[in-house]
Amino acid sequence: MKNRILEAALLFMLALLLQTGGAALRTQEALSEKIIRVRVVAHSDAPADQSVKLQVRDRVLQEAAPLLADAQSRADAEKALRDALPQLADAARNTLDASGCPYPVALELRETECPTRYYDAFALPAGRYLSLRVLIGDAAGQNWWCVAFPPLCGAVAVEDASDAFSASEIRLMTQESPRYVLKFRVVECWETLRQRLGAS
Repeated sequence: MKNRILEAALLFMLALLLQTGGAALRTQEALSEKIIRVRVVAHSDAPADQSVKLQVRDRVLQEAAPLLADAQSRADAEKALRDALPQLADAARNTLDASGCPYPVALELRETECPTRYYDAFALPAGRYLSLRVLIGDAAGQNWWCVAFPPLCGAVAVEDASDAFSASEIRLMTQESPRYVLKFRVVECWETLRQRLGAS
């Protein structure tokens, strides 16, 4: 009798986990269709390289802001960024030159696997996202992550971009859900499984 109760409890917990994870996964997939992430990768973890990474970040975001100001959708933002990749690369290169850094820099806009990232006011679950990647030198140092579109870098609150997200997406991103951590863990597990199956 005890074994049956234990089995029933485990099956109930598994069903709840799958239901919670499935909903979170669908929300993550919907988010990925609306967002362009930005990732700036330093040459190394040396303090000077990490410092110049932030200078390049600031310059690229400053250059990108007016390009994205009129974007009404991710498609609009993607086109604006793709058209401006040479301009953004020049801005990054000029910043490196002004700082006396001899590193090359490369910019690309492509779908990439992104880990879960926690910010002050929101978080994004792991998954595939269109990402503007700024790769400095060997790109072997720590990353800086944020969201280029809708513009959520800095102190911008997710709620200020509420017209871009559904209520369930905002709840997932802002910890309003009581099972927030569980949902993110399930999404991470699904993403890890998907990546392993894709590599096999």
